[in-house]
Amino acid sequence: MSPNIICLGEILVEIMRSEKDTHHGIIGASYKGPFPSGAPAIFIDSASRMSKSFNLSTGFIGVVGNDEFGEVVLKKLKSDGVDISKIRIDNSKTTGIAFNQYNSDGTRKFIFAAGAAGQTSPDDIDEEYFSNIKCLHIMGSALSISESSREACYKAIEIAKNQNPKVVISFDPNLRPEMLEIKTIITISKPVLENTTILLPSGEEAKMLAGIKSAEKACKKLLKMGPKLVVLKQGKDGCTIYSSEETNGIKIEGFEVEEIDPTGAGDSFDGAFIVGYLAGWNLKMIGKFANAVGALKVKCFGPMANNSYEEVLKLMESA
Repeated sequence: MSPNIICLGEILVEIMRSEKDTHHGIIGASYKGPFPSGAPAIFIDSASRMSKSFNLSTGFIGVVGNDEFGEVVLKKLKSDGVDISKIRIDNSKTTGIAFNQYNSDGTRKFIFAAGAAGQTSPDDIDEEYFSNIKCLHIMGSALSISESSREACYKAIEIAKNQNPKVVISFDPNLRPEMLEIKTIITISKPVLENTTILLPSGEEAKMLAGIKSAEKACKKLLKMGPKLVVLKQGKDGCTIYSSEETNGIKIEGFEVEEIDPTGAGDSFDGAFIVGYLAGWNLKMIGKFANAVGALKVKCFGPMANNSYEEVLKLMESA
């Protein structure tokens, strides 16, 4: 199989504190899990669930350990229609684990046990697998987790552009200061930014990448660096889309829902945005669709949702 939408990078399970403000160091406090996770994996799962009505195929390149945690993630991706033929099983490493502490102020604290999650390498990038590529999605976390994963991302971009000169390269900076220093992350992001079609930052990420204290001004500066679109993700407030035609941005409001767990909402938003873009929708429709997918994600516990395309349309129609 040669998928239309491909993503690569860390694939892992997430084990989450049951209650907010419960530090990882509290002995005996409860965790919930394992939940299928990894920012790139959340993206591709969202894209796969949302793309079934458009005959867009999805595939993932990554590594898991030969254990039950790996089976959990593979089962979820496969059941949602993602091609997992390029996910390698490493018998020498355990599947990656992220322990997540979520706080009342909206912050999170992770403890990572990377395991097999950082083992993706350039050798895992098969040129033939990209023969039908329409979009390659890169996550900043996949650049940060290891040098081999970073080089795999760079190689994937080169191959995708060779196979399809019109390929969409989407990039979520997904900055992880707990993995690398910000200056280093910006440096390793530069080769991706230079090839990016659609940039999908949060406000803080936009400001850090552009070196500007205003998210709006940062997005305008980033737009001048080459992306066709800069999509500012604003959580419950929706998103703002900047383009050469709309340099002041198109503001698209979010949806009011009961928040249970925001983990993975931004990655889910990304997957939906790319599907809407490849479907040829106008920017307002794409933004509303992606906002709805992100909103439905926060209503469930765990990084990956189960919502269908039809459920998303129902939320959009109710607004």
